[in-house]
Amino acid sequence: MASVTDIGIDLGTSSVMIYARSRGIVLDEPAVVAVERDSRVIRAIGTEAYRMIGRTPGGIIAMRPLREGSVADFELTSAMLHHFVTQVIGKRMFSHPRAVLSLPSGINENERRSLSAVMFESGVRRTQLLDRPVAAAIGAEMDIDAVYGSMVVDIGAGMSDIAVLSNGRIVVSEAVKLGGDHFDDAIVRYIRRKYNLLIGERTAEDLKIAIGSAMPQREPVYQDVTGRNLISGLPKLMRIMSDEVLEAIDDPLTDLIEAIHNILEHTPAELAADVFDAGIVLTGGGALLPGLPDAISTALKVKCRMAANPRACVAAGCGLALEDLGTYGRYLNDRK
Repeated sequence: MASVTDIGIDLGTSSVMIYARSRGIVLDEPAVVAVERDSRVIRAIGTEAYRMIGRTPGGIIAMRPLREGSVADFELTSAMLHHFVTQVIGKRMFSHPRAVLSLPSGINENERRSLSAVMFESGVRRTQLLDRPVAAAIGAEMDIDAVYGSMVVDIGAGMSDIAVLSNGRIVVSEAVKLGGDHFDDAIVRYIRRKYNLLIGERTAEDLKIAIGSAMPQREPVYQDVTGRNLISGLPKLMRIMSDEVLEAIDDPLTDLIEAIHNILEHTPAELAADVFDAGIVLTGGGALLPGLPDAISTALKVKCRMAANPRACVAAGCGLALEDLGTYGRYLNDRK
């Protein structure tokens, strides 16, 4: 991969995306690291490590170093970030790029400082942080400087950031530990409870992508999955219907809608009226669940739409902020 100058980075729970100045998204990799169980020697990072989930030999484990918007393993998170950044910017002897970094909302201040130091060690001369809802809104091409209120809901794998913005600032926001992983977990639990069948998280995610929907479908569809029968201990093939997936994800879906409702309740009346007129914008990979905008709109009686290319909004927002510091520079927090 050719080296680049300035970059915007979305360090997410399930994936890492990097936006290169004037080139767009140049890296999109799973946030997964495979290590030797005893020595913790890293064997693979990104796509190669993701393919190992549920299929690793006994001495190797594939894991996500970030869980539910927080750092679960700082050492592996640092190694992963260093790997991806150097992969994109290359090894530079004289010039050093700048970076805008958006981190999961659950990361604490010490972790922010340390990850910024990792960026410096990777060859980045200056790292600035951008709040996730602001990055998502910029990437979704929302006018965050407008005096009227706008609402963005960034649905990640482990956490969702819900915010109302107006006049260039976040008026009210909340980060809830609820995202695509929770929908997958709900599917795993449902199938285990109903069929005594144990499936893995990758199988649950594939099932959600293939036939999942937040609204009833006119014509039910199905997907065959293979898991382990908990009674016999043997592999078993089971046909799962789309209405079963809808039933399985009902709890996390309801929790997400209630979290959005809670933010609207705490939004000043005039800005809430603006959101009612303009609608809610969904970003993040979790926004790709079919029928989700309709489910939110039906429950809250507010218009709702999915941003174009929602998975890339945060990374694109970071990159666009770096390209237009005159407009967005005041939203950035310096780290180095």
